[in-house]
Amino acid sequence: MTTALITGSTAGIGAAFARRLAAQGHNLVLVARDTKRLGEQATELHDRHGIEAEVLAADLSTDEGITAVERRLDDRTHPVDLLVNNAGFGNKGRYLEVSMADELTMLKVHIEAVLRLTSAATGSMRSRGRGGVVNVASVAAFVPRGTYGASKAWVVQFTQGAARDLSGSGVRLMALCPGFVRTEFHQRAGMGTDNIPNWMWLDADKLVAAALDDLARGKTVSIPDPRYKALMGLVKLTPRGLLGGVSSRTGRKYGPQ
Repeated sequence: MTTALITGSTAGIGAAFARRLAAQGHNLVLVARDTKRLGEQATELHDRHGIEAEVLAADLSTDEGITAVERRLDDRTHPVDLLVNNAGFGNKGRYLEVSMADELTMLKVHIEAVLRLTSAATGSMRSRGRGGVVNVASVAAFVPRGTYGASKAWVVQFTQGAARDLSGSGVRLMALCPGFVRTEFHQRAGMGTDNIPNWMWLDADKLVAAALDDLARGKTVSIPDPRYKALMGLVKLTPRGLLGGVSSRTGRKYGPQ
C-alpha cells in the first residue's frame, strides 16, 4: 500500500483527496492545524476503508509547522508516495486594504511551504524512482488579479518548471487549477458567496477524481472541468489590458483579492 500526505486535509478539496485516496486503498498522513478534526477524520477514514491514517498537526504559516512536515516527508523508512499541497486561504479586501502581515502569511503558506514541502518530497521520491506531487493552485493564476492570484501563478510556474527538471526521474508533478468549489474557503475569509452563479460552482469529489486522472496521464497543469477550460481558453485570447479590467471587476464581485 502506498502513502499519501495531504495538507489542509480536514475540509474542502483536501478532504475530498483524503476520501478518494482512502477509498483507493492508500494509507494517509493527514496534515492540518486542528488536532481534534484531524483525529475525527483519521478515525472515520480508517473505519470506513481499513487504511492507516496518521495525523500531523502543523500550521504551515510558521517555520515550525513547515519543518515538521518536511521531516515527515524525509522519513525514508515510511516513505510518502504522493504529496498533495492543498493548504491555503484568501484575504478579504483589495490590495493595500489587507495588512502586510496577512499578505506575508498567505505567501508563506502558498509559496514557501509549497516550495519546501515539494522539495522535501521529491528529493526522497527521486531516489526511489517514483512518486507524485499535486500542488493546488487556482484558475486565478491565469488572470492579473491581486496577491492571491499572483501567489497561485507562482505555484503553476514553479510546478511546471520542476516537472521539466524532474522529467525521466519517475516523479510526476502537477498544478491543480480549480474554479469555485464549495468549501470553507470563503467562510473563513469572511467572503459572501450568494452572488456567485450556480454554474460556476464545482463539486470537490468530482474535481479530485478528474485531477487524479490527469496526474496519471502525466499532465503538469489540470483544469478539471469543461466550463473552466472554456473560460481559460477565452482568457488566453483576451488582450492583457482588457483582461486586467475584467478580472479586477470580477474579483471585486466574486473572489479573493
